[in-house]
Amino acid sequence: MARILMVCLGNICRSPLAHGILESKLPSDHFYVDSAGTAAYHIGNSPDHRSIKVAKTHGIDISHQSARQFKVSDFDTFDYIYAMDSSNYNNIISLARGNEDIGKVKLFLEENTAIFNKNVPDPYYGDMSDFEHVFNIIESTSKLLLKKLMRAYL
Repeated sequence: MARILMVCLGNICRSPLAHGILESKLPSDHFYVDSAGTAAYHIGNSPDHRSIKVAKTHGIDISHQSARQFKVSDFDTFDYIYAMDSSNYNNIISLARGNEDIGKVKLFLEENTAIFNKNVPDPYYGDMSDFEHVFNIIESTSKLLLKKLMRAYL
């Protein structure tokens, strides 16, 4: 089983969306998807109500998710660790114990060559249109990642 972790700052906006979107596309008997944040701001909280709403609009329920902080043991648990932006990528890499850990970490948008800026924008201080924009970016990239993962594991 392939294990995939999506990581943003607080684990309430971008990574829960990425978690929910990818999880909805992959067969659960071959893939496990989770999410975390590099900061401890929202541990135990549900995703931001706007993330829940935009996901629900697209038929995905992320309301059951609970924010947690990224931990060093995640390098042992997960095969792929996707950071939503370069700041969180650097935070994850700073916890790496060696090249094996570092090799598991990528910027999520590196999977999408059509997008120039490899940072998923943080919609937290925006409005619903910002959350919809982030959903669309994550959705299009998840479709590409889905193809890659399915070829590798099925």
